[in-house]
Amino acid sequence: MRRPMVAGNWKMNLGRSEASALAQGLVDGVDDVNNAEVLICPPYVHIADAEAIVSGSAVQLGAQNLSDQDAGAFTGEISGAMLKDYSCTHVIVGHSERRALYGETDELVAKKFAKAQEHGLIPVLCVGELLEEREAGNTESVVARQLDAVIQANGIAALENAIVAYEPVWAIGTGKTASPEQAQEVHAFIRNKLADMDSGIAEGLRILYGGSVKSSNAEELFSRADIDGGLIGGASLDAAEFLAICRAA
Repeated sequence: MRRPMVAGNWKMNLGRSEASALAQGLVDGVDDVNNAEVLICPPYVHIADAEAIVSGSAVQLGAQNLSDQDAGAFTGEISGAMLKDYSCTHVIVGHSERRALYGETDELVAKKFAKAQEHGLIPVLCVGELLEEREAGNTESVVARQLDAVIQANGIAALENAIVAYEPVWAIGTGKTASPEQAQEVHAFIRNKLADMDSGIAEGLRILYGGSVKSSNAEELFSRADIDGGLIGGASLDAAEFLAICRAA
């Protein structure tokens, strides 16, 4: 049985005091969440404060990105080793905003995925299609291409210690949400595709849904057979709302 996970991607939001208050609010309420794993991914500058707050609690700490390099003259980058120094357990790789706004290619995402695992971090691999790609009927081919880049570079076994997040780009921050049926269809496609390579890994892989999830639609989304939780954006910035989503998982 796959244990559900709800991950909060804070993106570039919140000042220091706000971020600390949010982390504390989650720690104070996480005991009511029951079975779901809870992960927060603050901006880099808030990770140290968050580490101190969540230490010893059920709230896990992750980052929103990492470098594909270990060290050196890479101004503005953060290595996997640096994240491990601050007790991070997970890191998001290939988020649609990194792909679209910063030109991250499938090949670069595959390198970051590998680097995360080299440093003992669990990568949360994001895949998903643009609106025009969905309308053209290319959702499955886009998702397959993004998955294949990681598998070809790292092998199917690498997914045994990873999480996949399906995020339809057209439903991120737009207020639009894929219907539970649409989301389940893509999640099932991902699992079936991987099952053709390794049925055990496919069955054990947690596939999160990311795309305007909120407490009002979380339960219906998470009740689907292949949706194992959520990667939450805006709704993760409110402790009560985020905890309600976690309880739905």
